[in-house]
Amino acid sequence: MSGGKDPASGAPVSSAPVLEVRAAAYTVPTDLPEADGTFAWDSTTIVVVHAKAGGAEGVGYTYGPSALVSLVSDALAPVVVGSDAFAVPACAEAMARALRNIGQSGGGAYAASAVDCALWDLAARLAGLPLHRFLGAAREDVPVYGSGGFTTYTDGQLSDQLGGWVADQGIPRVKIKIGQDRGSAEQRDIERMLVARETIGPDAELFVDANGAYTPKQAARVAVAAHGAGFSWFEEPVSSEDLSGLRFVRESISADVAAGEYLTRLADVERMCSAGAVDCVQADVTRCGGITGWLRAATVAQAHAVGFSGHCAPAISAAPAAAAPALRHLEWFHDHVRLEAMLFDGVLDPAGGTITPDAGRPGNGLTFKDADAEQFRVA
Repeated sequence: MSGGKDPASGAPVSSAPVLEVRAAAYTVPTDLPEADGTFAWDSTTIVVVHAKAGGAEGVGYTYGPSALVSLVSDALAPVVVGSDAFAVPACAEAMARALRNIGQSGGGAYAASAVDCALWDLAARLAGLPLHRFLGAAREDVPVYGSGGFTTYTDGQLSDQLGGWVADQGIPRVKIKIGQDRGSAEQRDIERMLVARETIGPDAELFVDANGAYTPKQAARVAVAAHGAGFSWFEEPVSSEDLSGLRFVRESISADVAAGEYLTRLADVERMCSAGAVDCVQADVTRCGGITGWLRAATVAQAHAVGFSGHCAPAISAAPAAAAPALRHLEWFHDHVRLEAMLFDGVLDPAGGTITPDAGRPGNGLTFKDADAEQFRVA
């Protein structure tokens, strides 16, 4: 078989066993040193998974340590190979069982997410459909927001990046990092927020992300002191594990409070929503169980009348984002945008503030550039 079609009839394949699941890791240096409120880094590691069946190959990935390669190969591939390539939810359940004693959250969830994304891509390619149509499209265009504004940037670098998104690409919403030095530089945070507002003008939306650097009362004080910046989104003002703290901030300020990027289990999403901790849940398709878990998380948020947004990894998030009826937007994160363009053909253009999954390409539309990636391979 070739391209997911029967060679005799040309019809899409309706059933095929998964023949192979393999993983590799690639570490790509950042273009500049980067930091947020609680972490600093100079490279990003992506773990790429390929799944094969019926002459087609699906690709998925997660952002995490190279150790995840062994987790995919040793724990997850054995329970997926031989399964019907169209039975992705069954494969997700098999992976969850395989991770029971290893850990179904954290790294285990990251690895399973990469495999799950590869399997959905594979199934759509076998069906001869673009992935967003295979999942059931709710929209053609996915709103995005530019995300970067690292605390290591000078004011000039910050303005150049934000101006590029708003003025050059027409993205009407952008986000910067605050909480510098674990929340110990409040005045600098406020100054940067004001620089950002001056750069993007009065009409674009400004989002800020403290990455859990503040205490609850500190976050509320900063929000009041920075009211002139007119920001409408306060991401992780406190640790995402502090649900009562998130709720305190949410009830104390006018901006929407968002969190959820580290959630890896559906029960975690339910707890966050039930606690009234956030105005918007952020789920990461490379962490929360892949497309299977991500769409379930979207449903939980919708059931609680809580907003829902996609965190990072825009190239692989575009299709499920187009299939989530109540999606608010998707993060166009600088590091991942740059890396994905380096390692994949088929990445999308955010001009005008949206990305549109390619209806003319099967699956997620991505093609891994093996030759280009090899120089960055670490496992």
